[in-house]
Amino acid sequence: MSVTVRVPAKVNVQLAVGAARPDGFHDLANVFLAVSLYDEVTATPAADGLRVTCEGPDAGQVPLDRTNLAARAAEALAARYGRAPDVHLHIAKDIPVAGGMAGGSADGAGALLACDALWGTGASREELLEICAGLGSDVPFSLVGGAALGTGRGERLAELEVGGDFHWVFALAARGLSTPAVFREFDRLGEGLDLPQPVADQAVLDALAKGDAAALAVAVTNDLQPAALSLFPELSDTLAAGRAAGALAALVSGSGPTTAFLATDARSASDIAGVLRASGTCRDVRTAVGAAAGATVLD
Repeated sequence: MSVTVRVPAKVNVQLAVGAARPDGFHDLANVFLAVSLYDEVTATPAADGLRVTCEGPDAGQVPLDRTNLAARAAEALAARYGRAPDVHLHIAKDIPVAGGMAGGSADGAGALLACDALWGTGASREELLEICAGLGSDVPFSLVGGAALGTGRGERLAELEVGGDFHWVFALAARGLSTPAVFREFDRLGEGLDLPQPVADQAVLDALAKGDAAALAVAVTNDLQPAALSLFPELSDTLAAGRAAGALAALVSGSGPTTAFLATDARSASDIAGVLRASGTCRDVRTAVGAAAGATVLD
């Protein structure tokens, strides 16, 4: 017997970041939107302990030891229910690695749901979300999907209404960016500044609820974008190419380096993707639609 779970990538349509807290984290107002790029995590019983394997684009960059969030999720669930984490977790990866789209967090949420189904633990949604929050700030949203406002360090979620489809183009960069490094650069750039407490922008929430891409394009923001561009200046060329191709909005996705372009519709997204592919400013281009469902058991 095995269980496969499909889990989506995310884009942040608002990422407001406050000053560093004493615990090293930052308070956030993080408006997540799940999009139709997916990893699949398959859990299979194993007699020889916990094992992680991976296939797909950039699979060689995925850690296969206990630092992988999928492995940590299995261990956390097993510990809670007093059993050994004897499972083989296989990740079929399609979400960019180290790309600011929560691929690692998606794998953690996918493994948690797959192991819960495989082992028949019967954990409640609240229990699963509690374990997710212990694994990382983005992991709870990977479980929930759709759209949500994340506060605290991003782990406290309030689900949001989405009134229509939003079409996106994602340009994948030639190398990754470390999320901790981007936050350190954010702190360096903001040294001496009095940063306000982050709050959700009502214009973003209204645009999502109405399914209004033009209104969302005006409202999207990412406070980490200057830090990502400071560490990876070439991303400015990708952003400029997407804007020139007709994107309604262009921004760095989360901590980057994937760049995200909001399009009017599917045809416009295809046209923007073609221009970006030919621009020489990125290594690959993907299109997707949001909002997408969260972690889902496939079999």
